[in-house]
Amino acid sequence: MIGNNLHKNFKIFVDFDGTISPVDVGEEIFLKFGDKIEAQNIIERWINKEINSYTSWNLLCETIKNFNQTDFDDFIDSIKLEPSFKNLINFCSENNFDLCILSDGLDYYIKRILTNENIFDIPVFSNQILIDNENKLRPIFPFTDEECKRCGNCKRNHILNFSDDSDYTVYIGDGNSDTCPAQHCDFIFAKKSLLKFCEINRISYYPFKNFNEVVTILNELKNRKRLKKRHQAELKRREVYIQG
Repeated sequence: MIGNNLHKNFKIFVDFDGTISPVDVGEEIFLKFGDKIEAQNIIERWINKEINSYTSWNLLCETIKNFNQTDFDDFIDSIKLEPSFKNLINFCSENNFDLCILSDGLDYYIKRILTNENIFDIPVFSNQILIDNENKLRPIFPFTDEECKRCGNCKRNHILNFSDDSDYTVYIGDGNSDTCPAQHCDFIFAKKSLLKFCEINRISYYPFKNFNEVVTILNELKNRKRLKKRHQAELKRREVYIQG
């Protein structure tokens, strides 16, 4: 989905867990297959910023003592995507807008669910997971940031790497791992904790319940004769470039 629009080119970045998928798949997996009480405690510690993403994923993997891949796959296969997500895919395809999935979750379930939905051509950047020789899950973090250790997958860096000054950047998300990347985008679609973050920090955003609402607003934005980028996002991007 790489292309240029003669008038405005949008680069659209979207979170997976709780945004494309109705539930946080990563959390649900470990609540089901790991020690539920221990997993819930780890998740709460991450939400409260007591531990970072690296630590939380490693601890969550340790809660699964008897890994059964068949049961694991069957559970993943039971999860469906938000139905209106395909409307966003079609909208981006029709307008030659880039669409990219950014997740601080795990590639195994993300790609399996997308494949089940016959979605193959959208770039996905996330943490990874391996099943080692002892039949245990082991998380891998190929997209870390050297200076920031909060998230395993630095979504902000992907946004900066895959957009330039001529693009209008869009972020769509719902959770704690979305607060940093959203600040670097011109237009934000938010719900749940990302929405609360934007309200507390007086960051302009569009609330949304499904992707039909997102498409409606994006269509209106692309048809505006004059469209301004969010000034604070421009400053944030410039700050990173200067530091780099």
